[in-house]
Amino acid sequence: MYYFLAGGGGLLSFNTGFALWIAISLVFFILIMSKYAVPPIMKALNEREAKIKDSLESAEKALARAEEVSKDNQKALREAEAKAQQIRKEALEEAELLRTERISKAKDEAAQIIEQAKASIEQEKKQALMELRNEVAQLAIKSASVIIDAELDNEKNNKLVDNFISDLSKN
Repeated sequence: MYYFLAGGGGLLSFNTGFALWIAISLVFFILIMSKYAVPPIMKALNEREAKIKDSLESAEKALARAEEVSKDNQKALREAEAKAQQIRKEALEEAELLRTERISKAKDEAAQIIEQAKASIEQEKKQALMELRNEVAQLAIKSASVIIDAELDNEKNNKLVDNFISDLSKN
């Protein structure tokens, strides 16, 4: 232990010349480092900082753009839903109008068919009456001819019966 405490070059001994050389070497090292090593390192750090700032700005811009696109998409979705509702409403209105038109047309056709049936019934009624008149006339002529037995001719008998029937229909 004595060796360390003595001035014979132990760890704790101080040598001024050596310390001076270390100080000069340190200053020289710092000057060389500041001249050749520090600028590229600072440049690389500044570039890295700029890249990080650019990346952050790009990320913020992308986020803002994404929010804008999201808002645009939501707006477009709302507009599409509103348009779909409008189209549904118009389709329902058109369907109701078409249904109303068809019902009206069916009622008109039914009324027309009823009118045609009434006219047909009336015509058939008139025809049946005419046939009935003719038969009654024929029967009256036959019965009269049996009773009168050839006093009048057929033509006069027909006129007589026709006049009688027309008098009956007037009453």
